[in-house]
Amino acid sequence: MTDSPAVDPTAGPTLDPAVRRRLALRNSRRILSGERPLTIRERLTALAELDAADELPDFYAEGGAVARLEERVAALLGKEDAVYVPSGTMAQQIALRHGAELTGHDAVALHPMSHLERWERHAYSQLSGLRGLWPTDQPGHFTATELADLGQPFGTMTIELPLRDPGFLLPSWDELVELTAAARAAGARVHFDGARLWDTTPHFGKPLDEIAALADSVYLSLYKTLGSSHGAVLAGDAKLTAYARTWRHRHGGTLWQNWPAALGALAGLDQLLPRIPDYVTHAKLVAEALSTLPGARINPDPPHTHEFQLYLPHPAEALTAANLELAQTEHTWFASGWTDVAPGLAMTEISVRASGLEWTASDVAEAGRRVLGLAAQ
Repeated sequence: MTDSPAVDPTAGPTLDPAVRRRLALRNSRRILSGERPLTIRERLTALAELDAADELPDFYAEGGAVARLEERVAALLGKEDAVYVPSGTMAQQIALRHGAELTGHDAVALHPMSHLERWERHAYSQLSGLRGLWPTDQPGHFTATELADLGQPFGTMTIELPLRDPGFLLPSWDELVELTAAARAAGARVHFDGARLWDTTPHFGKPLDEIAALADSVYLSLYKTLGSSHGAVLAGDAKLTAYARTWRHRHGGTLWQNWPAALGALAGLDQLLPRIPDYVTHAKLVAEALSTLPGARINPDPPHTHEFQLYLPHPAEALTAANLELAQTEHTWFASGWTDVAPGLAMTEISVRASGLEWTASDVAEAGRRVLGLAAQ
């Protein structure tokens, strides 16, 4: 790995705050939450060292690493086929449009805190004219009973696994089976917003193919968990993927070359996917240690995946400044991305990855106390 950029993260009041934080994270020797940002050179060097580096690239998402990625993900999920799509938002719209056309119903049953509602600018309604139905307004997965109580037809039920915004939440396996059965009983298709589906196998105690078997279509991110530069895969039967290739082109997503995303994802499947159980196990230790901090709250407790929410009794601005100071003075990165949720109370998302595995419970508690002390100044 090359040396850090020759930029002092403390230099200059005009340096963008977000850039200062990224540089401080990069220069940290110990990282509890998240991972060290890589330079473009480091990312390109890693791709160049792969066995596939001397092959020809894909052309318009056909052949090469893209084809191998599609075949591998389809096999992992036990699906007939899979198709590469340059973004998760595009993949989701294609899956929901397909469901509407097959069933003749333009309504989609989904959670109001799902990615589709919160972070995709309502693309499913703006681009495809679909309607959203909310079986619940509570910050947790809706139930089979709540779905049945909608009292109106819908073409697709979509479940985000895990449901990020309320705390990376997962239902139990029995609840998931019951919920998908209720959707099928209503004549609807089942779509998994599985951007982080990779992370769910420890919680469910099931392999990916058994989880994916509950859904007609599954979207997975290539950069969340797998660490690629971008991209997504949509998996299902051959009719879905043929439809997806047509609509990918219509959405402007059949790009000339896509090999960086595909190669990065293939490397992630080899190098990172096997480590997820270790991440999840260690996240429970980290959460327990954080829960000992004064005024701390963990959600969910214990975590369902290797990611969870931490609440601390200080304003977000103070906690952000404290985290940055700890990074700059001690090269220790605690957690960033703090958001005010109430006066004097802020939340961040903790993501335990390879660097976090090096932390003991006492390390976690000590760093947390240091951040709280700095935030109180």
